[in-house]
Amino acid sequence: MEHLEEPTRLLLQDSLLQSEDSIHTRDGSVNIKGELTIKRETGTWKSCPFVLGTFFCERLAYYGIATNLITYLTTELHQGLVSAAKNVTTFQGTCYLTPLVGSFFADAYLGRYWTIAVFYGIYLIGTCILIISATIPALKPMECVSSVCPSATLAQSAVFFFGLFLIALGTGGIKPLTLVQFYQSLYWYGPKKMLGGDLDMEFLHCLLVISSALFKWKLEVPQDSCLLFELAVKNSSIEGSSRLEHSDGLRFLDKAAVISDAEKERAEVTSPWRLCTVTQVEELKILIRMFPIWASGIIFCAVYAQMSTLFVEQGKVMDTSIASLKIPAASLSTFDIIAVIIWVPIYDRGIVPIARNFTNKVRGFSELQRMGIGLFLSVICMSSAALVESKRLQMAKEIGLVDENVPVPISILWQIPQYFLLGAAEVFTFIGQHEFFYEQAPDTMRSFCSALALLTNSLGNYLSSLIVTIVDYITTEDGSCGWITDNLNESHLDYFFWLLAGLSFLNMLVYIVYARQYKQKKACHVSLP
Repeated sequence: MEHLEEPTRLLLQDSLLQSEDSIHTRDGSVNIKGELTIKRETGTWKSCPFVLGTFFCERLAYYGIATNLITYLTTELHQGLVSAAKNVTTFQGTCYLTPLVGSFFADAYLGRYWTIAVFYGIYLIGTCILIISATIPALKPMECVSSVCPSATLAQSAVFFFGLFLIALGTGGIKPLTLVQFYQSLYWYGPKKMLGGDLDMEFLHCLLVISSALFKWKLEVPQDSCLLFELAVKNSSIEGSSRLEHSDGLRFLDKAAVISDAEKERAEVTSPWRLCTVTQVEELKILIRMFPIWASGIIFCAVYAQMSTLFVEQGKVMDTSIASLKIPAASLSTFDIIAVIIWVPIYDRGIVPIARNFTNKVRGFSELQRMGIGLFLSVICMSSAALVESKRLQMAKEIGLVDENVPVPISILWQIPQYFLLGAAEVFTFIGQHEFFYEQAPDTMRSFCSALALLTNSLGNYLSSLIVTIVDYITTEDGSCGWITDNLNESHLDYFFWLLAGLSFLNMLVYIVYARQYKQKKACHVSLP
């Protein structure tokens, strides 16, 4: 090979390296022994049953706990309805917050395989503690005598909520990684362990731009964007990221890419804390523009949280019998799942082809339009729940059941529309949200933006707890019973549902304003010789 010309020798070397690498995956995936995975020996469909099986079992346990938790808290631990609703949404919010912890350990230390294994153990311990708490008589409050129900002791509550906390922590290491493992088993062929520090680098890029812009706050941004600093290469200075075109707006951040006179005279490379590329600036601009779109999902998730809390309590004070069959109130959440199953093919096979003729978009609607439709459906959903509750309260007054905490003879099947509408809203909003974050996020920040989607669910549940707390405080301040009490027949749960419908409507209007102003990400297409 020494006698070959230099270009020929390099080509041969490249072909040898490619043939050697072709037997392994090219994304750094490793097997359980830490060795590079071989495509033909690992992964593919034979791995999928194990991944999907573990995910199915975990979700089965989670929803079994989450949908019945408010009933257990009110009937077994003798908590008030307000406290129980807050505890349920706090638990669910924590379950969506801990994935940030699990993702950190997976990326930086353990890898996805061992992270799932370790956190599954934590999840199992938490489940066992809940079983013990619900089984051993000493760990449960005494049964009610007439209308007097003893509250749980500090020790009883501590054991129960410690089990819930471990389940929430275990969920953090399972939920964001199992589906990733599924896609890896199909395409990447192994439990990839990332290099770690990706999230830190994403924050660092943002800090670099802010630092540079503040340092050069006195400089003027040139009208010609070509005068701003950018590397003369096809890709950006950030590994794995393509170059982005300069965009108008947020011009203060453009100061970070302004080349000062002193920097023009220097021969050495300027500190990245003093000069950033246009692509780095645009990545921060994208995050700032995405923030209002992301924030709109918080109120939607607060609405979604009612399915496992106040929707269940509303159903418990309705007629749950159909002929000789008794329907548990928590079981109506299956109509949410049924709605998702129905709406996905309807949307793909029916709505998209029709919408494509009007919008000339391959997907029928853009991601922003899909999210907007979902927010609109959430308003209709809460309005439906409020109308059902108004009718229930009216019937309770007519037959004299206001002072009695007993079911009202109105069929629980009237709740089906609100569950069905919530499932439809879920299809439009959540799927549109994930597609939006993936398409619009900078190349190096897609994992971070995916984590933001989970954070939306977490903050939405926490917001629900906050709203319940505020409503309870304000409506009981003058000594009245309030909107949400243990006896829903004398409460005004319909007012609370109308409040959420109003907040959802305002949220939709704000979303429309920012969605119309949103500027799509534009990558540079540079042709190099």
